Amino acid sequence: MLRSWVGERHHTTVSVMTDLQNASVTILGSTGSIGTQALDILERSGKGQALRWITCNTKWQLLAEQVEKFSPNGVAIREEQAWREFKDAMPRYTGRVLCGDDGICEAAADSENRVVLSAMVGFSGVLPTLAAIKAGHTIGLANKESLVSAGSILMPAVDTYGAKLLAVDSEHSAILQCVVGERRDDLEKVIITASGGPFRTYTHEQLQHVTAAQALKHPNWDMGAKITIDSATLMNKGFEVIEAFWLFGLRADQIDVVIHPQSIIHSMVQFVDGSVKAQMGVPTMLVPIQYALTYPRRTPLDIPRMDLASMGQLTFESPDTERFPCLALAYEVMRQGGTSGAAVNAANEIAVEAFLQGRLRFRDIPATIEHVLHHMEHVTHPSLADIVSIDAESRRIAHDFAHRHQL
Repeated sequence: MLRSWVGERHHTTVSVMTDLQNASVTILGSTGSIGTQALDILERSGKGQALRWITCNTKWQLLAEQVEKFSPNGVAIREEQAWREFKDAMPRYTGRVLCGDDGICEAAADSENRVVLSAMVGFSGVLPTLAAIKAGHTIGLANKESLVSAGSILMPAVDTYGAKLLAVDSEHSAILQCVVGERRDDLEKVIITASGGPFRTYTHEQLQHVTAAQALKHPNWDMGAKITIDSATLMNKGFEVIEAFWLFGLRADQIDVVIHPQSIIHSMVQFVDGSVKAQMGVPTMLVPIQYALTYPRRTPLDIPRMDLASMGQLTFESPDTERFPCLALAYEVMRQGGTSGAAVNAANEIAVEAFLQGRLRFRDIPATIEHVLHHMEHVTHPSLADIVSIDAESRRIAHDFAHRHQL
């Protein structure tokens, strides 16, 4: 996996975490879709006592419920008002209660952590993920925006500090499962599958009139609002392409995307002899989350099993980048490198927020991203400060563009 590649340096990765009983798990973003499912896994396994830190942005009420249920050693809340309200509502809680980005980074870097699940949404996950990397932790990475925005910073840090990254996205977990035990030189390319989202068959005209309510109804997956919209535009798939580029040390021409509406095959790996491995399963995030927590072991999980006979057919088609240009923009990011990923991620966050608020049309999301990518200053070899600066400036440009095109 990553630049260390499971097949060649297997001895450095097999002992990540074979027993949750003795592990200390920190979940960055415990109130989101991935975070709540990770807590479900800990509860199912009877290992809820393994929880060390949980964090949130603003959902302090849900965080309080999680504290009552799991009794973590500490919590961190990004938004100050939510932090104050949590403290007022939970006077008997004896764990530490940290605030702000610094507090979340402190939780991520705690020396007692054995595994840090990075499940925050958007650019906000970059600094805590980097803090966990610098602490040399094993990180289950569900925050793809970290690598999209700052892969050139995070991946060298993984090597420098001896950290380990385990993909939590179902597609990248699938790739990892396919390459375990294989030689790096034998890989020819990876094939990432996409459901195509709810508008796969829509015409250009129909896409002009898509509403947020329609876009939030994903046909196969239950996800948070932002990632659901990203799935509908195929920006999420674009981000996954960039994430695979960094995680597995691939070239852009070694990463293909294929539309697979049934979402049964999560990704495939093609080898130099023409053989193809596919990782399959029912659409659920519980499997990749648990695999990251227990890697390299597989542990029992009570979920529905596949019934291939009842499925009938598994179908595939090429993505249409004219109707869904976000995927093509991701490949442009890989060609440009530097700060282009940070610019695209920031623009997408602003555009998706505006669409969810009814201020932008669905088709304006890729238009906003493309505008920012082509008007943003480009830094070829950025520092972390450069990436933070480009993120802020890209948001300003995206806000201006969205305001000019708002409904």
